[in-house]
Amino acid sequence: MFTFTLERTEGAARAGRLVLPHGVVETPAFMPVGTLGAVRGLHPAEVADAGAQIILGNTYHLHLRPGEDVIAAAGGLHRFTTWPRPMLTDSGGFQVFSLETLRTISEEGVAFASHVDGSARFLSPERAIEIQWSLGADIAMAFDHVVPGGAERALAEEGMERSLRWLERCRRRHAELADRAEAPDRQTLWPIVQGGTFADLRRRSLDASLGQGPWTGTAIGGLSVGEPKPVMHRILEELEPALPRDRPRYLMGVGFPEDLVEGIARGIDVFDCVAATRNGRHGSAWTMAGRVNVRNAANRFDENPLDPECDCATCRRFSRAYLRHLFMAEEILGLRLVSLHNVRFLVRIGEQARGAILAGTFEQFRREWSARYNQGKPAE
Repeated sequence: MFTFTLERTEGAARAGRLVLPHGVVETPAFMPVGTLGAVRGLHPAEVADAGAQIILGNTYHLHLRPGEDVIAAAGGLHRFTTWPRPMLTDSGGFQVFSLETLRTISEEGVAFASHVDGSARFLSPERAIEIQWSLGADIAMAFDHVVPGGAERALAEEGMERSLRWLERCRRRHAELADRAEAPDRQTLWPIVQGGTFADLRRRSLDASLGQGPWTGTAIGGLSVGEPKPVMHRILEELEPALPRDRPRYLMGVGFPEDLVEGIARGIDVFDCVAATRNGRHGSAWTMAGRVNVRNAANRFDENPLDPECDCATCRRFSRAYLRHLFMAEEILGLRLVSLHNVRFLVRIGEQARGAILAGTFEQFRREWSARYNQGKPAE
């Protein structure tokens, strides 16, 4: 269990196979975000039909509602949500640190006020692990100190060093829970590399994290939080040679189409992002001709699908004209259909990239995909 087989590489790009308790994830792969135990607006069967192999649940939000005790009593997050395939839960670190004025940081953890009811809460590394163990996802993430994009070196270093200290506490608590469990191998824990936009801090974080292992995978956090994309690319390029070759690499919170292609080219295996459904709910669809604003008047009489090359359930059946009508009429089906298309669009990028890597044609795929996608200008 928790094995990763590297099947083929081309440059830094990798095709692999990750074995988890609830199934196999063929990489590279996009992981849709199910913040509250659901990919927003979509039925689990629709998400599965879109090709998703693994989804993400949010520790912070699920702790606040319905509570990990409710989910544990229902048999865990898989049974509670009826999602039978692999799942990953983040630690809640990003959400807690995003609260800004509603939280107080100490070495022990983070005190914060619930955004739901204002109640006082406290999340420590140990508590984050306990919640994730109760949720029961295949992969749990360490509780880390996330700093804003473009943070000054002193703050980036503070967050990185605290994340390392918290990682050791996470590791100990996860090992304690596993030692007591009837099924100790039902969940694995992954560390998160921090360090802001400073390459030397990132390398220190990676080296120190690996020193606390062994781990079955490694995550890179604190990117796509406000820094320019070229900076993110540089950090990935500088980290890639030092990342374990025989373990999966997860780039947290990154999931726009071009980010997937460029991240895969820099050795990333797994991605996640809320952008697919968030953009879909606002009528913004990704296509191979660029972004499409479904509400645009140009779509009023357009009987073509969003993307003629897409094989999603939306594109196989519905026209742009119909989708525009749904949005203009404020019919909720429109939000769901464009969200579903966007999820499939990202999942399909992973599938196409994987096929190209296995065929030894990834660089050609990357060049051709980028040229086509970037030729389309965003709709007004």
